[in-house]
Amino acid sequence: MLKKISSIPFAGTPEQEAELKKVIAKHIDDPGAVMPVLQEAQGIYGYLPIEVQTMIAEGLNVPLEEVYGVSTFYSQFALSPKGKYNISVCMGTACYVKGSGDVLNKLSEELGIEAEECTLDGQFSLTACRCIGACGLAPVITINDDVYGRLTADMIPDILAKYKD
Repeated sequence: MLKKISSIPFAGTPEQEAELKKVIAKHIDDPGAVMPVLQEAQGIYGYLPIEVQTMIAEGLNVPLEEVYGVSTFYSQFALSPKGKYNISVCMGTACYVKGSGDVLNKLSEELGIEAEECTLDGQFSLTACRCIGACGLAPVITINDDVYGRLTADMIPDILAKYKD
């Protein structure tokens, strides 16, 4: 699955940039520094926008293509921000067969975003994920640490209403 680049403008702070520069300085002489720097950068920013990847590439004196390649290859890295409420829709076989595609479509419609995107207000992000191990409850979504199972698309508006401010 291709990772989408965020359509939300980058809003890093000077404090975050200073923290990232410290991380880069700490790893500057380490072979294979890209991976640990990306991990720490995601901890600082919550995701890895191209602006952060560029700072890492320049700071470590490696090609941007290498940084981008690592950040898009490993599933632990996100190129778009996560919302206050991160919704994951299980697309594993059991969930998919029982209608998770319809659930994902309804979430997308209700939130006005596609999978791997975040609402402009930063409240919700939507992710299509692999099996989460709750096959007996198929189809399943998680909203942060809350698990919802045996879903139908028509249940989605009521579930989202619990999280809207």
